[in-house]
Amino acid sequence: MKGLWLENNQLQLRTDIPIPEPLQGEVLVRVLRAGICNTDLELIRGYYPYTGILGHEFVGVVEQGPEHLINQRVVGEINAACGYCRFCRRGQPTHCENRTVLGIVNRHGAFAEYLCLPIQNLHPVPEHVPTDVATFTEPLAAALEIQQQVALSADDRVLVVGDGKLGQLVAQTLAVTGCELLVVGRHREKLANLAARDIKTGLAEAVTDGYFDISVECTGNPEGFAIARRALRPRGTLVLKSTYAGHLSLDASSLVVDEITLIGSRCGPFPAALELLATEKVDVKPLIHASYPLNEGLAAFELAQSRGVLKVLLEIGQ
Repeated sequence: MKGLWLENNQLQLRTDIPIPEPLQGEVLVRVLRAGICNTDLELIRGYYPYTGILGHEFVGVVEQGPEHLINQRVVGEINAACGYCRFCRRGQPTHCENRTVLGIVNRHGAFAEYLCLPIQNLHPVPEHVPTDVATFTEPLAAALEIQQQVALSADDRVLVVGDGKLGQLVAQTLAVTGCELLVVGRHREKLANLAARDIKTGLAEAVTDGYFDISVECTGNPEGFAIARRALRPRGTLVLKSTYAGHLSLDASSLVVDEITLIGSRCGPFPAALELLATEKVDVKPLIHASYPLNEGLAAFELAQSRGVLKVLLEIGQ
């Protein structure tokens, strides 16, 4: 089969990859669509030593598996857990000590014609949700994880730093809570997507230091972290949604003095994400910048790394 293969920080299109064989308890999925994520770009830059097929945001059709899933469109949670370690026993499979992670850790990913995942990782896509839209389920679930970790109300002042792919989804999910929300970024055309949904936006200078209860950092760069940090009141909460390819320097003393809560946040609830897409409470269609066939995957990655580009999709099957 064809797939985009990463090795020694070099991405190549290969046509000689064997079709994977599902292990016991797994299914074989024929991939229809997959989205290029910032994590994929960071992996190419050396964020984590990975060799294999990239990609973890996908929609596919089950070809081998339980009868009730055959020919069903599905999305899939990316962490394949062992089921018996201390984290699995606590109901925290995303932190399984023995997990593999689709397209990231010891498991081939979605930028290929087929992939395998455990049955329990799969979620059927509602019939009326378009395939391109459903491709956003995984990053939308990651955005919703914030609300699993932090109690939010209409009284909270919340800042989102970053107007990229993840920042856009985080902002839309937070807006549903009715909180006092501001999103800041560098690109007026991206911020316009959110302003069209009556979400308050601005550039960095719109941030009032010490004003916000919660800030969410979605840029993955030190400048974005600095903005998110200085925006917080004492005993505020700083949520980190981005991975960093390099090291981040910070003033640890100020975190102690202001008693700042620092929260890392990544994978989140798929059912809630599918519900938001099905009810159209979020709109992901304006975030699709371009679509490429798998054969042009290298060009798709080149575009995805360009400044100002939002989501680039790979059209892998029908």
